Amino acid sequence: MELTAETFEPEMRAALANYDRHIVCLEKVPEECETSLRSLMEKALKAFQNRGPDLRHGIALDRHLTIILSQTEGPRPLCGIYFNLHSPWSKKAPQAEPARG
Repeated sequence: MELTAETFEPEMRAALANYDRHIVCLEKVPEECETSLRSLMEKALKAFQNRGPDLRHGIALDRHLTIILSQTEGPRPLCGIYFNLHSPWSKKAPQAEPARG
């Protein structure tokens, strides 16, 4: 089975629908998300097809999206598309003070 970005069209369509419905991103409108998603899928496919003999995944990511292709027993790998969520209003965790001795 030849793997192309179109192989994972249902997963990409579902991810784009969820992005459009649930994600507010000031840096990336839905059209830019689709372009990024397709580019990352190509990179994940390349990483998956060129992985080492003991590796099972192909991963590609940017600041907003992560795509993971995972080897299965069948001919088609599993496809996970994740949104890297971030809030500009989140507070940074306080830094631990160095121990005094």
